[in-house]
Amino acid sequence: MNRIAIVDDSEINLTLLKHLVLKLGDCEPLLFSDSPQGLAWCAGNDPDLIIVDYMMPELDGISFIERLRAVPGHEELPILMITANDDKEVRYEALARGATDFLTKPVDTAEFRARVRNMLALRASQRRLSNRNQELAEEVRLATAEIHAREQELLFRMSRAAEFRDPETGAHIQRMAHYSALIAGRLGLDAATQELLLQAAPMHDVGKIGIPDYILLKPGRLTPEEFELMKNHARLGYELLHGSSSRILQAGAEIALAHHEKFDGSGYPQNLVGEAIPLFGRIVAVADVFDALTSERPYKKAWDLDRAALFLKVNCGSHFDPACVEAFFAAWDEALAIRERFHDEEVPLL
Repeated sequence: MNRIAIVDDSEINLTLLKHLVLKLGDCEPLLFSDSPQGLAWCAGNDPDLIIVDYMMPELDGISFIERLRAVPGHEELPILMITANDDKEVRYEALARGATDFLTKPVDTAEFRARVRNMLALRASQRRLSNRNQELAEEVRLATAEIHAREQELLFRMSRAAEFRDPETGAHIQRMAHYSALIAGRLGLDAATQELLLQAAPMHDVGKIGIPDYILLKPGRLTPEEFELMKNHARLGYELLHGSSSRILQAGAEIALAHHEKFDGSGYPQNLVGEAIPLFGRIVAVADVFDALTSERPYKKAWDLDRAALFLKVNCGSHFDPACVEAFFAAWDEALAIRERFHDEEVPLL
């Protein structure tokens, strides 16, 4: 059913136009003798066509059109102006303000029928185009979501590739990634940044792919020479990931290089101090160390939560950024829920 709003201060004209609209079939006429009232209704609704008189008190046809066109979503709505004035300047002004077509009084029935049907056909085409655009936008959204999901799975599996050569588990990279996002949230970073960190943090140790097994899998303490080789994984991870056009890989490169830096400058590989360390690196340092301490490995038992928490607090300001440690403990209950959710024997992809 096509809804046609008719705005005219003359009751006789309203009755006539209503009669002509009803004869078209499949049309519902909506009558307004008060132009401001008609404008308010048209601005708040989505009629298929508006028929408006030119000469009206308070708000004439041209002003009516101009104000309605200023309403978002009403820029293309068909408007048919009816006027007894054949002055071309009036018509030019009306067209400039947004009128779609004209009829001159007295209204010719055949001309009225033809012009109204043409404008309703125009409106139907506009709606079909709008619906198609929405369909295409949804198709693009779904395709983008699918690509994103595949990218996430690839990145997760790439992160796992390093973990397969390391005593750590897939659940570790999930826990530390979620801890990292949790800290970011408590620091006031926006949702998009939290999500980026969640996606990029699992790549923190991807450089371990390039570390020899005799070092990576050694059950005891590394010698100074072996530790120097182990430290290379930070730069190896950076070299593997940097230069990509992907924001996730760019963030992953930054994290890989910075997550072993220490707040007092005693970390590696660049001996950065304080806020010179990228924020993502400072966040991941807290998340990664906490999970490593509280996880069992072939070469060590898991620390209890109190001992691990004390380690973070004692090393706050030396190893760790105090703001990141404070943010982590501000979300302590949520961190424990993450720890409970991701067990070493269960490794969900998300």
